[in-house]
Amino acid sequence: MRLRDFTPARVELGRAGVSFPTRALLEFQLAHAKARDAVHLPLAVNSLVAELKAKGVESMALASAARNRDEYLKRPDLGRRLSDASRERVAPLRADYDAAFVLADGLSALAVHRHAVPLLKLLLSDLDWRIAPVAIVEQGRVAIGDQIGELLGARMVVVMIGERPGLSSPDSLGAYLTWQPRPGRTDAERNCISNIRAEGLSYAVAAHKLLFLMNESRRLKLSGVRLKEDAGLIGDSMSNAKLVSDH
Repeated sequence: MRLRDFTPARVELGRAGVSFPTRALLEFQLAHAKARDAVHLPLAVNSLVAELKAKGVESMALASAARNRDEYLKRPDLGRRLSDASRERVAPLRADYDAAFVLADGLSALAVHRHAVPLLKLLLSDLDWRIAPVAIVEQGRVAIGDQIGELLGARMVVVMIGERPGLSSPDSLGAYLTWQPRPGRTDAERNCISNIRAEGLSYAVAAHKLLFLMNESRRLKLSGVRLKEDAGLIGDSMSNAKLVSDH
């Protein structure tokens, strides 16, 4: 039981004969149901648009080429590109942007609802860059940021996306950074910060690491396996007082 005080992992479950105790079995079934619900939960686009507007952040609602959730889950390729209507909406906004941010439901809209806006607020408060309107994408996967970034003319794109739910983490958010985004970029050309949530990586630490990567990416003009995350302790680039108050 002492070990369970330090981890949500399923340890020290006990047994009843050759089976799990009833409590452990019911807890497993509940966690499995929460993970399934997170995968199928629709993205509350209008709510995110309103939340960002209240914070003075311009955004736009987009959709991938996947027409519904069932098609999205069966056809990963469709989630990596915009629908025709969304592509036409983004194209006229092209400008000389330093960075673009994309909020995509991925496999857990719950993660985006809970964590994307607070994390984005921390990042934008410390960035004196020209930032494109935030793209909020339904049925989107990580690589859809490459197309959005290219269409907007952004030097880099950061995709905040709901990660595949685990049995103890249905609301884990991931952030993926790509320099010079364009369709065809591989995962080796991205940097990822994972497990952003209350029980995992805090907003403060995630923002600290992501800001380091963004600045280094712009300085070195690259991202991916050649860009190493060595942000050090919080306080090197952001004040502790500010981080604590925001978090």
